[in-house]
Amino acid sequence: MEKPIFTSAETTELKALARTLLREAAEVASPKDFATVKDAVARAYSGEKSPVDRHGINRVLHSMRTAIALCQMVSPDRNMIIATMTYGLCMEEAFSQDQIRKLWGEDVEHMVGGLIKVSTLYGKQGVVKTDNFRRLLMTFAEDIRVIIIMIVERLILMRTINHHPDEKFVADTAFEANYLYAPLAHRLGLYKIKSDLEDMSLKYTARETYSKIAAELNETKVARDAYIADFITPLKAKLDTTGLKYEIKGRTKSIYSIWNKLRKQQVELSGIYDLFAIRIILDVPLDREKADCWNVYSIVTDMYTPNPARMKDWLSIPKSNGYESLHTTVKGPDNKW
Repeated sequence: MEKPIFTSAETTELKALARTLLREAAEVASPKDFATVKDAVARAYSGEKSPVDRHGINRVLHSMRTAIALCQMVSPDRNMIIATMTYGLCMEEAFSQDQIRKLWGEDVEHMVGGLIKVSTLYGKQGVVKTDNFRRLLMTFAEDIRVIIIMIVERLILMRTINHHPDEKFVADTAFEANYLYAPLAHRLGLYKIKSDLEDMSLKYTARETYSKIAAELNETKVARDAYIADFITPLKAKLDTTGLKYEIKGRTKSIYSIWNKLRKQQVELSGIYDLFAIRIILDVPLDREKADCWNVYSIVTDMYTPNPARMKDWLSIPKSNGYESLHTTVKGPDNKW
């Protein structure tokens, strides 16, 4: 009797992931696309071949989790989803790149080729610890979408390896996530992914420190949420009178960001004066962007005293990745910076 490809638990998860992926990708991909991938998976892992890699990671579940995260955290894109789910099958020789082109077109084949090249490059390296590898990675990928898939794939791997028994594998993976993938995510504007990669990297390399900061933040969450609400409420009332179309968000900075400040400033958590971040995002015509941003800045600094030394102007000279904004640190309620 032929051994099942998946365990009972994996089959249950696979079905749940399939439902989620079909729902998330409903507007860009057809059930036929996924049915074809499903057939290829069955063909790839028939007989003795296992979908589990040498680290115990199930490749099929991993690619499906990655495809879902692409939809949820970047954008649903049919060709990126299919490339994510099929390039591993090409490496297992269940599919050829020629078949990929015939089924889904040259664009998917192009991305699959880039992912295979990058995977081959990884096979020739030890742990990534040089800027040269970063340059090689960008050259081999050829397509920025390949880099995005790799970043999301690394995020999913980092989520998977919590308490993995191979400590060196975890440490190496965490180092690469922080050294290579988090900066790439930052440059591409994938800030939530960047923050998650940094937080998990700290968690896996300095778990005690991570847990201590997380516990302290958890203990003060109610008070912090109330403080952010107190800060935003009058500001929102004033902004509403301008007629501007805007969105305002408040959050506590990430655990990794807080750890960096603790390390650099040599203080306790209570000593960090800019623990909160408030973001005001404007939706205005291009020719009004700068003027309206400065108008909002003026409203904020009229209401809350700014620290001139902490002013950063990325409107006059945008960042190299196109990021444009004004940053400042202000004194909020209870004289907190």
